[in-house]
Amino acid sequence: MEKDRVERYAVSLEHTIKNDYLYLKEAVDNFQEMCRIVTPERSVPQGIMIDIREMYKEIRTRLTEIKAIQQLLQGKYRHYYRRDSVRDKEITEFGFIAKNCYSKFEYVLKQKLELEKVKTGESKETSQGRDRDLPFKWFHSKENQIALIKNIRLLKELAYQYVPGSENEEKRSLSDERSLTLFLLRGEPSSLDQFQSRIRFREHDTVERFRQDEVRGALTHLKKVLPSQIEEVFQRMLKEKGFSNMRGLLLPIRSQQDLRRSLFNRVETVLVEMKEGEVKTIFD
Repeated sequence: MEKDRVERYAVSLEHTIKNDYLYLKEAVDNFQEMCRIVTPERSVPQGIMIDIREMYKEIRTRLTEIKAIQQLLQGKYRHYYRRDSVRDKEITEFGFIAKNCYSKFEYVLKQKLELEKVKTGESKETSQGRDRDLPFKWFHSKENQIALIKNIRLLKELAYQYVPGSENEEKRSLSDERSLTLFLLRGEPSSLDQFQSRIRFREHDTVERFRQDEVRGALTHLKKVLPSQIEEVFQRMLKEKGFSNMRGLLLPIRSQQDLRRSLFNRVETVLVEMKEGEVKTIFD
């Protein structure tokens, strides 16, 4: 009699796992679709945001319940438990998918917040005048604009007054070393296609092809580098890689003081005067 009761209880636990599994199989698909709706550019009702959070909470609850029941069955009731390895693998995948989708969802919300700050002037960079908008407009992609905002903000945070003998000394040296270089390459679309397929930039650099005849980017320098060194690299790249019909323009950015309207206003004027194969660095 006792054995029958224990077996029935084990069966009920297994039935709970099955119900949770069937729920997750449908819920995770729906959860993925809802998360895809949320993008930096799209306006999404607040209700959907709440639903996504509630769905993720319920998915995590079901996964936790399954794990607890499995541990119980594998221990106290192992004589009555037949493990379904295929189902267990799917349940594990449900957990990974839900976690990845929710992480992307939270990241997109942060992007949307940054974009709102850019649009409304609430961020530190934009609140100090229209000139501060200029470097962010270097890119058309909102994601790339955000990446540039973060890099410029870091330059500003590092560039405070040096105090000898204090912890500021080390941070000041970081400020002296870290910098950005905005670059623009213009040429025939076919040449730029080859350039993008053959030249590989670093993971923390940003590159954008918005126009067919133009590539823009931002190089992040984590150690001290001279503008002349960057110019030499680009000159050698155009000459040796067979891109001599292109023109390159470089804008070194070492601090907030380099972000002046007059610098960005000169870009088109300088480009028109340049010859094919020429690389030029412009300063304000």
